Amino acid sequence: MNLYLLFKSLHLIAVISWMAGLLYLPRIFVYHSEAFHVSQKDTFKIMERKLYNYIMMPAMFLSWLFGLLLIHSLGFSVFTELWMQIKMLAVLILTYYHFLLGKYLSDFARDDNLKSSKFFRIINEIPTIILIVTVFVVVFKPII
Repeated sequence: MNLYLLFKSLHLIAVISWMAGLLYLPRIFVYHSEAFHVSQKDTFKIMERKLYNYIMMPAMFLSWLFGLLLIHSLGFSVFTELWMQIKMLAVLILTYYHFLLGKYLSDFARDDNLKSSKFFRIINEIPTIILIVTVFVVVFKPII
């Protein structure tokens, strides 16, 4: 069995799952920040917690694990290539964004959110932009 293709397939599945969470959680935050009834807020808290802990955290961990296994398969010299440097920067930004969402999740859980729904609508675009850049960089592998 070709381990590289196995790791690549599992990496893609994990990244798709992680991206789905990174795109959906801020959208839930939009609705949560606009909610008035306690019962609605409690429902959003449950949705947010389950999405973050049961889908996003494992997906992020598996994305990193299979990504590192792919790098190991290719050889660490791949870090000398510009496309990999850009991809790693994008992954680090997404990881930071992931944990930032975790901070906002904690704020909502404590009923201590100070951000507006407009704020969450805006930051919801961050992973989309990073996804587009990353896909083009990995597919076209620019050389300078």
